[in-house]
Amino acid sequence: MDQVRLSDGVVTLTPFGAADIDAHLAGEDELLVRWLNGGPSTRAGTEEYVRRCTAQWVYRGPARVFGIRTGPEPVLAGTIDLRFAMPCLAPGQVNIAYGLYPAWRGRGLVTRAVHLVCGYAALEGASEGVIRVDPENLASAAVARRAGFRYSGRVTEPTGSPLDWYVRELVGASAGARTAAAGAR
Repeated sequence: MDQVRLSDGVVTLTPFGAADIDAHLAGEDELLVRWLNGGPSTRAGTEEYVRRCTAQWVYRGPARVFGIRTGPEPVLAGTIDLRFAMPCLAPGQVNIAYGLYPAWRGRGLVTRAVHLVCGYAALEGASEGVIRVDPENLASAAVARRAGFRYSGRVTEPTGSPLDWYVRELVGASAGARTAAAGAR
């Protein structure tokens, strides 16, 4: 788990872990709660989430959560996660979800993180990335488009909520992302 490190020189991704709990709780705002978390985080809930995340890394499970870090002494700016198995995904697809803390938004960090995880996911066997976005979450849809994903259509989730799907082939991941992901092994 500690050996996975993806970087493009501006953004560095490493597994989300126990050392990130305080920064995560301090950074969470109403947009993260609305679009990503489904409810305000608590310390106990975040600690349990970190335990599950760590187990997924240790046992190479289908969920891999990275902390998005930036700066000379990398500071946690948000998270990005990969789900290699979900009922809504076809074989070879990987779901990508992301969120940044308010102080870090508008700098292109998530777009960079998406490119990095696409290279990693391709090396892990995924052939297509999927970003599922609430139709009202225009910022997340813009990230998907900037990262080279194309709109695929609106899908009604089992919960009844409509989500816009954006997809991108991963076989042709950029050389930089492939190199960064290869260095993570």
